[in-house]
Amino acid sequence: MSYKETSYISKPVDANGNVAYTEEENAIWHELYTRQFPLLHNRACNEYIQGLELLNMPKDRIPQCPEISEALQKITGWTLEPVPALIPFDMFFQLLASRRFPAATFIRRREDLNYLQEPDIFHEVFGHCPLLTNPSYAKFTETYGKLGLNASHKDRVMLARLYWFTIEFGLIKKPEGLRAYGGGILSSMSETVYCIESDVPQRHSFNPLEALRTPYKINILQPIYFVINKFEELFQLIEIDLIALIQKARELGENPPLFKIEEN
Repeated sequence: MSYKETSYISKPVDANGNVAYTEEENAIWHELYTRQFPLLHNRACNEYIQGLELLNMPKDRIPQCPEISEALQKITGWTLEPVPALIPFDMFFQLLASRRFPAATFIRRREDLNYLQEPDIFHEVFGHCPLLTNPSYAKFTETYGKLGLNASHKDRVMLARLYWFTIEFGLIKKPEGLRAYGGGILSSMSETVYCIESDVPQRHSFNPLEALRTPYKINILQPIYFVINKFEELFQLIEIDLIALIQKARELGENPPLFKIEEN
């Protein structure tokens, strides 16, 4: 998604779509990858693990957008699009609607290793791209983009909640137990463990109306997660009149936030 402020600037791409990353930037990717990968065991869903294997992204350097695009294109027709650090909603929805996933061409600094508010290339590529190999997940993401293109600003704010509780912080129930599929979880060292093992957060069966009514905060461990039973549930959202559902959610009002409201 897009954020109002950032201290990061995306790096330019050359004529082939590649970026000249520094040795330090590649070292940060390596550290992020090697500490995150072991945490996925028994916490990430099988579809994500399979996607990670299919993409076969490098561990010792930041992958280039064209190489990830080449792999995704063959599987679900998606590509990775290098973008500035911040993009407007119109561009975000347009990219998704055309099966292009945005990736800012910067990686977090070492002082931000554990948490970064804005999405960097580790979050986008490691967190999201593996599941873009899953047809239901990929189709939902594309349709979400098309819906957002035609939505009003007020409706886009509500759509952002649906994105947050599915694509970013969704959980899925598997025969072997609860597993994460949200990119915001799977690119976060602390959230990957917390969302599965902590007894602090609430976990509810996914209900799109309730998700639309639930406020969230980006810079905390999430106090609530919505759990799907299969990825086809996301695909089925395509058949729902989400704008009408948004109107109903607005009429019912927001659920009480499960986090402290900061005063300005």
